Amino acid sequence: MAKSSLSAVVNSIDRPLRYAGAFIIAILIIGSVYTMMTDGTLTLLSPNYLLLQLKVASFLGIVACGMMLVVLLGHIDLSVPWTMAASAMLAAAWGGPFAMPIGLGVGLLIGIVNGLGVAYLRVPSMIFTLGVNVVLRGLMVMLTGGFSPSSQPTDLMLALSKNDVLGVPNPVILWAVVCVVVAFILKRTPLGRYIYAIGNRESAVYLSGVNTRLVLVASFALCSMLAALAGMLLAGYSSKAFQAMGDPYLLPAIAAVVIGGTNILGGSGKLSGTVVGTILIVLLQSVLSVMQMPEAGRQIIYGVVIIAMLLAYGRGARVRL
Repeated sequence: MAKSSLSAVVNSIDRPLRYAGAFIIAILIIGSVYTMMTDGTLTLLSPNYLLLQLKVASFLGIVACGMMLVVLLGHIDLSVPWTMAASAMLAAAWGGPFAMPIGLGVGLLIGIVNGLGVAYLRVPSMIFTLGVNVVLRGLMVMLTGGFSPSSQPTDLMLALSKNDVLGVPNPVILWAVVCVVVAFILKRTPLGRYIYAIGNRESAVYLSGVNTRLVLVASFALCSMLAALAGMLLAGYSSKAFQAMGDPYLLPAIAAVVIGGTNILGGSGKLSGTVVGTILIVLLQSVLSVMQMPEAGRQIIYGVVIIAMLLAYGRGARVRL
């Protein structure tokens, strides 16, 4: 009876969450065995290590939350890297109590431009946002002359990225707050329902009287604002805003969303899957680093795990269809 109850509980969990959770456990076991054999400790299972990984994951997780909103629509935002960099650099250069509002405002403006280009000009999101990313890079290079900016993060940016509350790092708390807000939007607001509906069939939603263009603009705006927030937190964590600081976050953010079970064509996905996908990616990168895997080997294993994850539950999804 107990065994059947446990099986029922496991089966009630979404397939992406089950596979991602299994991969996370496997990664921790393999990493723990390696550290036990090399230095006789279980470093990877210590609370300090796991909390540190959550802190590292929080920057990627905030970006992934915003990316998920766009992917649910069946679109993608390739301007995230330089949205992060531009917002952080301008916020640090501005300084003072209005630095972070300025950074969020920059993100909002970029998101509105992306949304207008996709919704009203009907340019494919991949092309338009890639163009915006290139424009942002050019503007920042022109602003700094191609060198790293001399400005430093504000005290608030440093506090939000480096301090903690009762032992819990502030970035983890902010990630949790972002997750709660995004989950509320997706589950409890008309905007969330429209996002899912547009991802399934935009024309049907438009014919039902919904202003689909405003939904697209709002979603891209939220995505860019979250990227801007992550960029400012990363600047505080690194004690400096620098060019190309957002480049390592684009593909992992997309991978976290897709690994978490969100359909890359839009219309279906859960935020919990994106959170688990983010943790999986960060743990995988960390364990490969601990194992001193060469960079080529890391990239191969990283890609194989992502492909294996997608194949594992993707085949099951096609069968049910």
